[in-house]
Amino acid sequence: MPAGGRRGVAALSVLCAGSLLMTACGGGKHEASGTSAPTSTSSTSSTTRPVHKHKHKRRPAVAKVAAVCPLNGLTPRDGRVPQRPAIAVKVENLPQARPQWGLDSADIVFEEPVEGGITRFIAVYQCHTAARIEPVRSARLVDAQILQPMGRILFAYSGAIQAVIDEVDSSTSLLDDVGADRAGGAYWRDPTRYAPHNLVTSTSALYNAAHTFGYKPGQPKPIFTYGKMVPGGTPAGIINLHFPLDVTTWTWHPKAGVYYRSYSDTGRAMQGDNVQVSASNVVVMIVHEYPTQYVEDADGSLENELVLTGSGPAWVFRNGVQFFGKWERPDLSQPAVFVEPNGTKITLSPGNTWEELVPQGEVVSVLP
Repeated sequence: MPAGGRRGVAALSVLCAGSLLMTACGGGKHEASGTSAPTSTSSTSSTTRPVHKHKHKRRPAVAKVAAVCPLNGLTPRDGRVPQRPAIAVKVENLPQARPQWGLDSADIVFEEPVEGGITRFIAVYQCHTAARIEPVRSARLVDAQILQPMGRILFAYSGAIQAVIDEVDSSTSLLDDVGADRAGGAYWRDPTRYAPHNLVTSTSALYNAAHTFGYKPGQPKPIFTYGKMVPGGTPAGIINLHFPLDVTTWTWHPKAGVYYRSYSDTGRAMQGDNVQVSASNVVVMIVHEYPTQYVEDADGSLENELVLTGSGPAWVFRNGVQFFGKWERPDLSQPAVFVEPNGTKITLSPGNTWEELVPQGEVVSVLP
């Protein structure tokens, strides 16, 4: 990949109340019971026939394994994992796009930096559904790389430059296109908002479109490891991500058991259903960003790419605790693995996860 980001590799500033580097962050068995010896009770001798008792081995009890949603580690509400693929939907994050709809129902949300210092979301649904996802916006080249470890999934978006469309439609792509240009019937416009910040879809409409096209992707592959906390964590009540245009803050609320999201420019990240955006886990990956040769918009902005293989600094925030270490991803077919400095693999808490892809040179500050 091309070298050199738009900011280059800058020193990462980390403001924490405590040190971020942790020390350890068939059938039954047939068995004869014996044979009686012959006895004489009269002049006619009779022999008692052997008596056989059947002892059946008890089959060992098979422990029931609880069904677990592949993307969030939770037990499904009805005890069964839905037999359906994942849907990844591109959602806008400009101030004009707020409040968004449907982010609270996603199993995973990826926040990616794009051109002009703004960010965009990829909201992924599988165990949960959303009756309204808004506003749906355009795709980027990096989307396929972010989503590849999940296997073949449905991809919903509204428009893209030709290079991105070629990537989605390529024979090697694992994205089945249910975008607005192909599955227009699965989208509608919100009359209370103005274009292009008002395109709406739903998981049911997208699944119906996929059925019409004959897509048959299976369940997604897990990309995170869920489990009990490993040693090495320290308290983390506030996470500040200094993106170029604003500061995104995640604040831990012990009573609710989640991190709540807010912005430095528009305040609390409230959705259209009046629910504040929250996450059980916030994962931060420091990645290298660089411009491509592809013009993204009428202003001449170049589309950016991210280096998502190799390794880099990373945090995992869960249960009000931070684990600092690094992410490792040898190739794009595999998900990133998060480890502490001593090599201990960091686990996540079952629940929804936001993965923040923060460019090198931006500041991540953490307060207890």
